[in-house]
Amino acid sequence: MKKSLLLLLQLTCVAILHAQPVSDLVKKAGDAATYPNHDALIIFDSTLVDMQETGLTYVVNHTLTKVLNSHGALDLNVVKFGYDPLSAFVEIKKAVIYKNDGRVIELDVQKTMDYPAPARAIYWGAREKMLETGRLEPGDAVEIVMFRKGFTYALLASDDDDKYIPPMKGQFYDIVEFFGTYPVKNKVYRVTVPKDKPLQYQFYNGEVQSSCWFENDRLVYTFSKKDIFPLKSESRMVAMVDVAPKLLVSTTKDWNLKSTWFNKVNEDYGSFIPTREIKEKVNEILKGAANEMDSVARLTHWCADEVRYSGISMGCGEGFTLHKGEMTFTDRCGVCKDKAGILITMLRAAGFQSYPAMTMAGSRIDYIPADQFNHCVTVVRLRDGKYHLLDPTWVPFVRELWSSAEQQQQYLMGVPEGADLATTPVSDPENHYIKIDGVARMESNGTLAGRITITGEGQSDAAIRGLFKYTNKTVWYQSVERELLRLWPQAKISQVKYTDPADYLKYNIWVAIDYTIPEFALVSGNHMMFTPLSAGEIFKNFQPQLSFETGIKERKYPFRDRCSRKVEINESITLPELKKVVQIPESITKPGEAASYKGSYAVTGGELIFSGKSVFSKRQYDPQDWPEFKAAVDAQNRFAEQPVVIEL
Repeated sequence: MKKSLLLLLQLTCVAILHAQPVSDLVKKAGDAATYPNHDALIIFDSTLVDMQETGLTYVVNHTLTKVLNSHGALDLNVVKFGYDPLSAFVEIKKAVIYKNDGRVIELDVQKTMDYPAPARAIYWGAREKMLETGRLEPGDAVEIVMFRKGFTYALLASDDDDKYIPPMKGQFYDIVEFFGTYPVKNKVYRVTVPKDKPLQYQFYNGEVQSSCWFENDRLVYTFSKKDIFPLKSESRMVAMVDVAPKLLVSTTKDWNLKSTWFNKVNEDYGSFIPTREIKEKVNEILKGAANEMDSVARLTHWCADEVRYSGISMGCGEGFTLHKGEMTFTDRCGVCKDKAGILITMLRAAGFQSYPAMTMAGSRIDYIPADQFNHCVTVVRLRDGKYHLLDPTWVPFVRELWSSAEQQQQYLMGVPEGADLATTPVSDPENHYIKIDGVARMESNGTLAGRITITGEGQSDAAIRGLFKYTNKTVWYQSVERELLRLWPQAKISQVKYTDPADYLKYNIWVAIDYTIPEFALVSGNHMMFTPLSAGEIFKNFQPQLSFETGIKERKYPFRDRCSRKVEINESITLPELKKVVQIPESITKPGEAASYKGSYAVTGGELIFSGKSVFSKRQYDPQDWPEFKAAVDAQNRFAEQPVVIEL
């Protein structure tokens, strides 16, 4: 190890490679005038990786960063490196400050602090190394050399360097981001591997200079890119890693190999062996189950609702190896892999074939088999011979078994026969409808009285049910009342009705509010002006599309909503005796495949009837879908902005 580390340290210095003193690189790099609107500049970022036969890697990262303004000085006054001590070792080997007045200050790396990393909900013992650089000024530069061995996921602990060997022994992968917060003048990533372990690689979202050559019994891959600038983000865009330049490398042949390995490592560990107590609980849960889907649903929702999401380090059984179902059943807490694991255990106790699957919540998994996973779920094979996805982590008090907030998301099953990377399908908007219905009477003095109801299904049901799920029962009434009072503080609520929020399997959510709103309409002489309750922004929190910034004319990147959905709004208002309708907004029809809207008014028999219907067909949209999506949202907002005017 010492020989490899010494070699890496000798090779890594870009300044030496270019035969220039570091101070000269700093002076020639540019300043705030050269890089306006940027706080700092990375002059070089060099990473060298040395892979051993076992898969163990030694990594040296060497950076030189120049401060451009006071914000950059504040950002760089400490350097931090996060790591998991169960699977990685991190050490700051060198830290030098190059002052703008020519002084060179070498920091004492022995003063590096090592402390528990901030954590919430997941307490796995992650730590951070931190070194204070002190007061910096524009023109100063910070040079850091960091050494790391190991990987990013904790597995089964062992002795010495063995614990730093990746879970898939003899294999190596990496995900290298060629983007960041600051512009980069020169970035180099070099990896050396045994000649019998060639790399698959692909560079996404841009171009990179690459090379591969033989060096004794090793293969050396080098990737470099110059003048990298931060991408300008767009609101509600997909994850930056999905659109920014990145490199994926892997020695693993394909996803099928990863699938069978993932299956075997958990079967060998005995992660899903049901105990007598688990079997008894399964029999209790399934008593009276109508069919196989009813059985699967009961077990999924029990694991979702009865196992608290809370992660603590439990020794054996971390990372890709799931904790044993017995442990999770006893503790009734765990993270996604624990909830998935106990569901697999209970399904097997009930006689089902069930296995774990890995996915990536929040971003895309690309096809090079690098471990782009952050979430674990469950699959079950039913009588139709197909595997079905279940997610006990994302469906507490949700009527779905697989959360449609995860549609258009890649996943890999850990099944004995092996599987390829797959993508979850789009969920029909009808599965996530919101229906808002209103019946009211308008008095000649502008007072509106009536009832407005909202119902939902799927993810929309879950959003509405959140009014009750996340608050104490004593404030349920106020939670519903607040929806009306935030728009009309003068409103008086006479009654609130709702289905039992806890009985989410039997009933989809239904909430009704009986109200009276004085001065709802603006009355001037014999004219009255108002916007129907349902045409405004009532229940806006349950319609995520209304929070999109539609002032953006076009998009460069894909964007995403929470889920596909259909919104139907219908309201009838009995009007006071009127002479004529002075102004009524025109009907709007915005057809489209990605999104559509249709809305209209009608006056018949002394009633004003408003109806609107919008359909948003998926969760993740392509940039070319934006005109349809924007048009549908703008159309719905237009009815909220254009009042009705009548003459009494």
